[in-house]
Amino acid sequence: MNLLGRKKDNPSPEDDRSTPQEATGDDTVPRVTAPKGRPTPKRSESSRRRGPVAPAPMTTAEARKRRKEVGGPKLTKEEKRAQKLTRRADMADRRERMMAGEDAYLLPRDKGPVRRYVRDLVDARRNLLGLFMPIALGLILITLSVPSPAVQQPLSFAMPVLLLVMAIDGVLVGRYVNRKVDEKFPDNTETGFKLGFYAASRASQLRRMRAPRPMVNRGDDV
Repeated sequence: MNLLGRKKDNPSPEDDRSTPQEATGDDTVPRVTAPKGRPTPKRSESSRRRGPVAPAPMTTAEARKRRKEVGGPKLTKEEKRAQKLTRRADMADRRERMMAGEDAYLLPRDKGPVRRYVRDLVDARRNLLGLFMPIALGLILITLSVPSPAVQQPLSFAMPVLLLVMAIDGVLVGRYVNRKVDEKFPDNTETGFKLGFYAASRASQLRRMRAPRPMVNRGDDV
């Protein structure tokens, strides 16, 4: 039966449903869709071999039980203690190697001969930036402990002046480091801003808190 307003020459949806064999007139054309119960051709072989997925746990006890089953046999207290000590010793060894400057254990920002040279340049000189943290902390403590306006008003001007002085010293340290790096590593591809920022951030830290630890003494030739 034709719908209202439909032209008679338009075929109905039932008449247009034809198989690929009927449309092409060739019986050798393969079927497009796979049989029911089988994966479609777009699925990978790994998904075909994947087993059924377990349903999500409904309670906390069920989740705890499943974690125990996946984790394997339960360890004794002695085994747990030994495992904990081994893990702690491994972490301590890795940290010690990192603090010693071994390239394989350093963070990505500290790796490479250029970054090592920058650290040695900063550690071999006295930097005004190293006084920023102690001075700033002292100013904050004085401001909190002495609520007198006669004391807080000068300190309110001292903090911006301190920031300005430290910013100028940071720029000087960055320029000094970049000049030395260009002389020693003429093929260096790192930007001057990155090296300058790296040097200034290390110079602003207390010497004993720097990581990796300084490998040169103050005043040494690098």
